[in-house]
Amino acid sequence: MNHAPIKIKPYGEHAILIEWPDKVDEAILDSIIQFDDYLKNHCLSNGVWETVTAYNSLLLVNQLERIDFITYKKKIGEWYTNLEIGNKKEQILWKLPVSYDLDFGIDLEEVAQKAGKTVPEIIELHTSHVYTVYGIGFLPGFMYLGGLPKELEVSRKAEPRLQVKKGAVGIAGKQTGIYPQDSPGGWNIVGSCPIPIFDVNKEHPCFVSVGDKIQFQQITMAEYNLHKIETEVGIYKPEKIVLNA
Repeated sequence: MNHAPIKIKPYGEHAILIEWPDKVDEAILDSIIQFDDYLKNHCLSNGVWETVTAYNSLLLVNQLERIDFITYKKKIGEWYTNLEIGNKKEQILWKLPVSYDLDFGIDLEEVAQKAGKTVPEIIELHTSHVYTVYGIGFLPGFMYLGGLPKELEVSRKAEPRLQVKKGAVGIAGKQTGIYPQDSPGGWNIVGSCPIPIFDVNKEHPCFVSVGDKIQFQQITMAEYNLHKIETEVGIYKPEKIVLNA
């Protein structure tokens, strides 16, 4: 079976980096996710190896010992050649609430001006599209979401803010995402999500996975405050839809 070409590189003494063609492409992401599942289920020992998926790469980390790169490069090449691309694994769409109130969307008017649109038109564009989680990183739980409408593509801010608030929803280039905690950041902030994407106290701290889909839903300030309370008492559950059940 023909697969997209890959490059296999050493990544320190304990890790190997596998790279696919350098472009944002859902077919490539699907290949990465399926190869990751294949490696975990058939090739790599549980508890020894950790894997990290991203836009066009898969990082394999051996947590116990140094890697013989030459040996594993050959093995990985053979495993990839033998991989049979099957049906996609269960695909999840998460619908996440966002308040676009100007108290939260501190760059919303500027984004609208740059796009030549009204603020309601920007909100409609941002909420009407379904995004793909291409990577999780930078901060624990920070989702890099691809699929931003062309009209919303704006550059990062020339001077990053020293502090962006937890839950802030931002836009930069061809991506959108949610800041999972207070941090510096240079994305254009258009709203705020009241539910935590990452919770270190949970067994699975980040409920979203690479390959999942995200759609934002506009909520009022009253709904925002209600969801904050529901989250604090542990009764809020994000809307989850299985797309290929």
